[in-house]
Amino acid sequence: MFNKVKKVGITGQNGFVGKHLHNYLGLLEDVQLIEFRRDYFEKTDALASFVKECDVIIHLAAMNRHENHQVIYETNLGLVKRLIEACEASNATPWIFISSSTQERNDNLYGNSKKEGRKLLEAWAAKSGGKTTGMVIPNVFGPFGKPFYNSVTATFCYQIARGEEPAIINDGLVKLIYVNDLIEAIYNLIKEGTTGKVDIPHHHEILVSELSDKLKMFYHQYFEKGEFPAITDKTDLALFNTFRCYIPHDYYPRRLVKHVDDRGAFVEIVRANSRGQFSFSTTVPGITRGNHFHTRKAERFAVIKGKAKIDLRKIDTDEVISYNLDGDNPSYVDMPIWHTHNIKNTGDTELVTLFWINEPYNADDPDTYFINV
Repeated sequence: MFNKVKKVGITGQNGFVGKHLHNYLGLLEDVQLIEFRRDYFEKTDALASFVKECDVIIHLAAMNRHENHQVIYETNLGLVKRLIEACEASNATPWIFISSSTQERNDNLYGNSKKEGRKLLEAWAAKSGGKTTGMVIPNVFGPFGKPFYNSVTATFCYQIARGEEPAIINDGLVKLIYVNDLIEAIYNLIKEGTTGKVDIPHHHEILVSELSDKLKMFYHQYFEKGEFPAITDKTDLALFNTFRCYIPHDYYPRRLVKHVDDRGAFVEIVRANSRGQFSFSTTVPGITRGNHFHTRKAERFAVIKGKAKIDLRKIDTDEVISYNLDGDNPSYVDMPIWHTHNIKNTGDTELVTLFWINEPYNADDPDTYFINV
């Protein structure tokens, strides 16, 4: 915890890493988020007001892809220069973090734009008395990345979740960091007061072909066999949670197989290749349970008696996804991470819901955040 609440602004807060960082910091009591809008870079007064209000700025706004690499170079340097100009115009000296890339070690225009932008900020800090931290970040993967833009992982997840065959152009070794780990690393850099150039370490190494095979295995087990794969390994859990977020919403609810004979009925709720916790609830008519989300847990809701409506909403959007389930035809919905969710008894009899989650509840680390759908 900080000695006082830090006012933190994020340029590029609607980008892949920016959204994750914004959502994560928004859960913390020692951080006050200062909202940033893309058009601030075109509005001198708005940008000056923004930098003056912030204690810390995480500069993530950048162009990653364009057919003309010179445009990438000029755009990224231009954004840094505007940020510096705004600080000078308002006599503000916020602590500015800038995201760079391992590409800055290569002689290309994108890498040069990141390296030179970092050095411009270092020169401004030395002259103004401000502080800066340059983060050299490996390849980032995680939920909600833009396929064909943010990372090979996002592209492969999107394609394989739709039964498509991804193309491997260069089967090289990819060094990766999961976006949840990256945003925690950024928060820790702020807490620890780390300045200067920082190499953010990668956590995972995998060949592109191995990544493809792993995701295909997820598809085979989850889609074709109806099983949860083994997700006790941290890398596998991160990849599977990423993969699940590319499953089309209309895939759910999934009908469970109901075996009936003269003794009654039998239904298998979940087949998992890793540990987990089973529970059940009863809910009276008209009552809603839930309204919370998880950042790492895989969870299944299975309705076996009564009628229910399950609502989900990704926490940084307004779109609500709804599913109607009926215990006469037992079915389930799996909850993607970073989606707040609830279940309501919409019938006139008792609702019985079975739950499976991949890790037992821990009151000291619940990974459960309450927010209404």
